[in-house]
Amino acid sequence: MEKKTKLQEMLEKKKTITLGGGEQKIEKQHASGKLTARERLALLFDEETFQEYNIFMKHRCHNFGMEHIDTPAEGVVTGYGLIQGRGAFAFAHDFTVLGGAMGEMQGMKVKRIQELALDAGVPLIGLNDSGGGRIQEGPATSYGAIFYNNVMASGVIPQISAIMGPCAGGTVYSPALTDFVLSVDKTSRSFITGPQVIKNVTGEMVDAEQLGGARTHNTVSGVSHFFCENDRDCIEKIKTLLSYLPANCREMPPVFACTDDPKRRCDLLNSFVPDSLKKPYDMKTIIREIADDHIFFETQELYAPNIITGFIRMNGSSVGIVANQPKAMAGCIDINASDKAARFIRTCDCFNVPLLSIADVPGYMPGTNQEYGGIIRHGAKMIYAWAEATVPKIVMAVGKVVGGARPAMCSWELHPDFIFAWPTAQIMVVGAEGAVDICRKRELTRAKETGADVAALRTQYIQEYQEEFGNPYKAAECGKFEDVIEPADTRRVIIRTLELFRNKQVSLPLKKHGNIPV
Repeated sequence: MEKKTKLQEMLEKKKTITLGGGEQKIEKQHASGKLTARERLALLFDEETFQEYNIFMKHRCHNFGMEHIDTPAEGVVTGYGLIQGRGAFAFAHDFTVLGGAMGEMQGMKVKRIQELALDAGVPLIGLNDSGGGRIQEGPATSYGAIFYNNVMASGVIPQISAIMGPCAGGTVYSPALTDFVLSVDKTSRSFITGPQVIKNVTGEMVDAEQLGGARTHNTVSGVSHFFCENDRDCIEKIKTLLSYLPANCREMPPVFACTDDPKRRCDLLNSFVPDSLKKPYDMKTIIREIADDHIFFETQELYAPNIITGFIRMNGSSVGIVANQPKAMAGCIDINASDKAARFIRTCDCFNVPLLSIADVPGYMPGTNQEYGGIIRHGAKMIYAWAEATVPKIVMAVGKVVGGARPAMCSWELHPDFIFAWPTAQIMVVGAEGAVDICRKRELTRAKETGADVAALRTQYIQEYQEEFGNPYKAAECGKFEDVIEPADTRRVIIRTLELFRNKQVSLPLKKHGNIPV
């Protein structure tokens, strides 16, 4: 028998390793609606650009018969490649190998790839599909180093996590420490304690999908930023997301060629917001109307729908959107909306994405559940985030901007670079009804005592207050607005302002870091 050459031996070893847990396990992965680790990476990276790292790494565990168990690539594929021509590192758990469970060497592989991504100054993508820690290895299995690297890379390079299978116990903290989380319908499962543990400890009955499925984390918990139909949809969303972000905090987001006229008038907007502001409308129509090619890439679409966050391009450049949604809770800000917006503002600020606030907000959501839940603390996060942000900040008031909710959408006092209004904007300390009840209390009391028509008098006072303050001009007189513009001119005005502040520089006070109210 002819002896194999060293080259043949190497090629055969790689071929075996790339099969992961073998054909049967791969078929089972496909039957469950999931792609394999390498199939996912092949979709993510440009063709023939992926360089795998540490393919030959093996565990060194001898407990529970592990010395007889082969774990190809240690159950995780790691490496570097190009995504739409731009560099990135990634790791993908291989569920066909011991359910992707993390042991000492797998953890070392992930840790290594994190550090390389940070050194290279490029994004890191984690495709999570793991049953958790490799119990056979006991204390050798540790997530702590991975968490530490997540924190060290935070705000330096974009970190994106896709939950494409199980992700339980300690494994969920790494995705939670990253910038964006995507989850896949029907296959994603993420929770700290699973259904059986919950049943044993509390007696509560809940299945895995209800507890930690993609829909739960996109609608109830807010852990996930994107709901994905399947693995392919998830990979495409990752690519789209990366296109709005720079490689690292020292670079600007990529600028794309734009065929949509930057001076395009948006005539639809001239009559879109009703003068009375009594009828709800879809804020997303405004966002799409001013965006290049009417494209809006929304984040956390299914969570806290009363506030809208996401990305558009304007003249080819990335812009982060924070906007109230009158169609949901009249656009009031509540606890969940505060957390959602504050996180998005800070993420954009980390990665040099200019921010546009579109305000139509009647105030904070009232109620004991909000007060007891800490709306003061949560609402303060938005104010903190806006004040801290050093990227170009533009504020556009299109409707009601009332009371304490005004600074939550970045008021004049929080140093936006340009703040303007539509003619439909109304800037008030409180709504007209509340203002009349306070300012005209004496007159209304006297009218009641004399038998006058109190309701008619109150209506008159409300109309008078509305005429006096229900417009943007009082605020403009005080310097709270740079301009009141024709809505159709919005796109041109914003693009021109962004170009002016493209090279904005802000020096913050010397400090270790601020102390955001969490």
